[in-house]
Amino acid sequence: MGMAIKTGIAAFGVSGKFMHAPYLKTLPDLFDVVSVQERHASASKDLFPDATIVRTFDELVAGDAELLVITTPNDTHFPYAKQALLAGKHVVLEKPFTIDTKDAADLIDIARQQSRILSVYQNRRYVTDFLTIKEILGQQLLGEVHDYEAHYDRYRVEAKPNAWREEPLPGSGIWYDLGAHLIDQALYLFGMPQTITADIRMQRPHARATDYFDVRLGYGFLTVTLKSGMMVREPGPRYAIHGVKGSFLKSGEDPQEVYLRAGKLPSEVPNFGMEDESQYGLLHTEIDGVVVKKKYPTLKGNYGYYYENLYKTIREGAELREKPEHGYNTIRIVELGLESSEKKCTIPCDGLMDVNYPR
Repeated sequence: MGMAIKTGIAAFGVSGKFMHAPYLKTLPDLFDVVSVQERHASASKDLFPDATIVRTFDELVAGDAELLVITTPNDTHFPYAKQALLAGKHVVLEKPFTIDTKDAADLIDIARQQSRILSVYQNRRYVTDFLTIKEILGQQLLGEVHDYEAHYDRYRVEAKPNAWREEPLPGSGIWYDLGAHLIDQALYLFGMPQTITADIRMQRPHARATDYFDVRLGYGFLTVTLKSGMMVREPGPRYAIHGVKGSFLKSGEDPQEVYLRAGKLPSEVPNFGMEDESQYGLLHTEIDGVVVKKKYPTLKGNYGYYYENLYKTIREGAELREKPEHGYNTIRIVELGLESSEKKCTIPCDGLMDVNYPR
C-alpha cells in the first residue's frame, strides 16, 4: 500500500462532519487529514487532533494537502474547486457538482489540463437499498423493467432555521439537493433518458426555494419517476420497481446516516451499514418457472467504498468510479427539469455527456 494521501476538508458543517470525516478517520492508512477549514470553531479537533485548523479557503489551498474535500454551499463549488485544481490539488466535490453545466464543463477541462483527479461525492450509490437494487437488476430477477419509481420524502412543514438550502439562492432547494441523489442513481442504472417531464415547485406556504418535485424520465418502454416532498408524514415504498417478470418494493432508510449524525464512527458500531431484517424489501417475481414472493436480504451499505476507490485512483491509477462527467450529467438533468417545469411540457434530454457508469 502506498503513502496515505494528505487531505484537507472545507468545511466542517453537516456534510463535512458527518458524511466525509468519519470515513477519512477510519481509513488512516489511506488518508491523512492534515487541515480543516472552520470559520469560527475547532470542532474537528475531536476527530483530527493533529490537523491544522484554518479559517479561510485560501489558507486551506496554501497548505500541503494533496486532496481537498469541498463540502461548502453549492454556489461555492465552482470557484473553490477551480482554485484548488489550479493550485495542483486533487478535488472531491460534494453533490451537486456545480449549479450549472457551464461551470461543470469548465471544471472538467481544468482538471484534465492540470492532470488532477476531480470527483463528485455520490454517496447514495453506497447505501443498502441501492446496492440491493443494483444486484436484483443485475441478475435480471424482474425481467425487463418498465416502471421505476424512487422517493426521497421528508416531513418538515415548518422552515428550518438558518438553512441556506431553503433560501432563494443559486443552487438551493431540494431539486438540487435530494434530486441530485435520485438523478444519479437513475442514470447509473438505466443510462441516458430520451425525454423529461417535470413538476418542480414551492409547495409549503412559507417556501422560498423548491420543496417538491415529481419528475418523469422517458426511456421508451421504461418510465423513471423521481419524487420528493417535505410534507410526507407517512411515506410509502422508497423504491417501487416493476418488470415484465416481477416487482420489488423497498421501504425504510439506509442506517448509516443515523449513526453518523449521532457521532458514531463506522468502526464503533457492530455490523455498521447492515439493515435489520424487518426492513428487507419485497421481491415478487418468477424464478426458473416458479412464482416467488419473499423478503430479499438487503446488502450492507458503506459510504467508505467511495474513498477506497478514490485512493486507488490517485495512488494506483485505478479507474475513478464517481467521474466528474457524472456530475455534469446530473446537473444537466437538473437544468432540463427546471426548463420542463417552467414550460409545463415534455422536452428532449439533450446535451448529456456520453460517459460510462460503473457496473
